Amino acid sequence: MKEYVPYYRVSTKSQGGSGLGLEAQRASVRRHIGEGSIIEEFTEIESGKNIARRKLNEAVELCKSTGATLIIAKLDRLSRNASFTLALLNSKVKFLAVDMPNANHLTIGIMSIIAEDEAKRISERTTSALRIKSMELAKVGKKLGTPENLTDEARRKSIISRRESAKNNENNRKAYALISMHKKTALHRIAKHLNSSGFKTSRGCEFTPSAVKRIKDLYNV
Repeated sequence: MKEYVPYYRVSTKSQGGSGLGLEAQRASVRRHIGEGSIIEEFTEIESGKNIARRKLNEAVELCKSTGATLIIAKLDRLSRNASFTLALLNSKVKFLAVDMPNANHLTIGIMSIIAEDEAKRISERTTSALRIKSMELAKVGKKLGTPENLTDEARRKSIISRRESAKNNENNRKAYALISMHKKTALHRIAKHLNSSGFKTSRGCEFTPSAVKRIKDLYNV
């Protein structure tokens, strides 16, 4: 019987106290484990940007001493810091993310780098958007949502916003991590590899060659 050490993380004390997010992680892990044995569970209330993880370190040490597999519900429960995730992978502890069960260390490493970059970009975009919105509200003029505001510029901004939303989609980012390693491979072969590895499109469907092409175009692969 396989032995596991689950690690759960929530970002705020309110989430930790209410169980929001935490119960979903626990249910996901236990469904995946099935008949496997849980040695001990570790829960951390900490921001993803903070690499000081006392509970995670305890979980890793327990895995080292018992040979158990460290398991998490989602890769983003670890950290948005790539060097931190890569250091964990290099610790030789057996590791499994339920949302990417077939991913190897290389895939997880690439995903952590992408996650760190996206976290930085999201922060920059949010700061920029708030600054622009503040400037717009400071002006006396039209209200948001009125027909006269549906200009070509507004439509252009809407298209950009949807594209950014697609880029930030978790499933799209995961697929991009694998596709970027197979740039010269035929689309149908990439689609087959993605499906056999458990990847899904942004809508939760299996990949087709055209869906792979959309991801390549989205990230300019």
